[in-house]
Amino acid sequence: MSTIDVAGKRAQSMEPDPVRVTEGAEGGEFILLGIPDVNGSIRGKALRPAAFESALRHGTVMTDLLLALDPTDTPITDYTKFGIRSGAGDLLVRPEPSTLHELTWRPGWKVCLATPSWPDGSPCEIASREVLRRVLHGLSELGLEAVAAVEYELRLWDAEAKPLSSGLSYSLGELAGFEAFVRALAPALEALGVELTAVHTEAGPGLLELNLGARPALRAADDAALTKMAVKDLAATMGLRASFLAKTAPGEEGSSGHIHLSCWSDGANAFRAQPGARRAHSDSDGSALPAIFRSAIAGVCRLPFSDRGRPRAPARGVAFAQPDDQLLQAPGPGLVRAGQRELGHRESLVCRAGDRAQGPP
Repeated sequence: MSTIDVAGKRAQSMEPDPVRVTEGAEGGEFILLGIPDVNGSIRGKALRPAAFESALRHGTVMTDLLLALDPTDTPITDYTKFGIRSGAGDLLVRPEPSTLHELTWRPGWKVCLATPSWPDGSPCEIASREVLRRVLHGLSELGLEAVAAVEYELRLWDAEAKPLSSGLSYSLGELAGFEAFVRALAPALEALGVELTAVHTEAGPGLLELNLGARPALRAADDAALTKMAVKDLAATMGLRASFLAKTAPGEEGSSGHIHLSCWSDGANAFRAQPGARRAHSDSDGSALPAIFRSAIAGVCRLPFSDRGRPRAPARGVAFAQPDDQLLQAPGPGLVRAGQRELGHRESLVCRAGDRAQGPP
């Protein structure tokens, strides 16, 4: 049994939808080994099986420029110790076998996420997944576990650049325009271990929303990155164009991405209000928001900006995704939502406490 087979078996033991690792069709197998970047895209290399087996045993090397690129591939020059200003040095990259999945739309191809280290073997603390791990460790020291569910809005056009819908939100009729794509996307995400729970149209031409299942926060972040990759690549193979851009045309509704977040303690939702409890800061129906929920809302509202509008250094135990985002809300049962709707400038940040928490996300 090869090292890749062993990795696949390990992934099977951790995932509800097993990965069957086979020799690629007519020798065409590649494993995409990548690191989620600061923009939620996966960057890396396509390795042949022998190279992937070597990476599993010894690690492999990628450039630290991957840590400092903007969405248009322009190097971020603020950093001096890595990236373009330091000569784009090496990162030691090790695959995480539990994230090995097949790509159903590319027979023989698979994808695997990786953990980078600095050349001396020390953890690369600024890599996106490592930042999140550190924040989640801080939460665990407080006795909390973060659970998150991601919603993505994206636009789809056909080969003639015609949007797949006219722009009616929640239209069951307009879903027909997305039928072929959604039929292919559902098994593709399932093979990646991503739970797609629902889709619906949104208020923009070609605008479709994808609802992903709630997972522990690191897994939810992985799901989000894998979903973006799958949507764009799958669409291209079907003669479609997919975009997650927040604004694609003036005067049209923007696209957004929402993160539904709750914190759990001892198997219970720590954001859940206790009906009838008499505390300060009660909501309109007489129930009180727990102190931990109010603190979470306050922390997210306070985090992105200092009093002078400049970016604020992240506080211990607080994660904030995409600091240029649209709105922060508490939209429902024990969840805080961070949404993205960038209109070409940094919008004001609004927070409000939402409905009473009533159960798991």
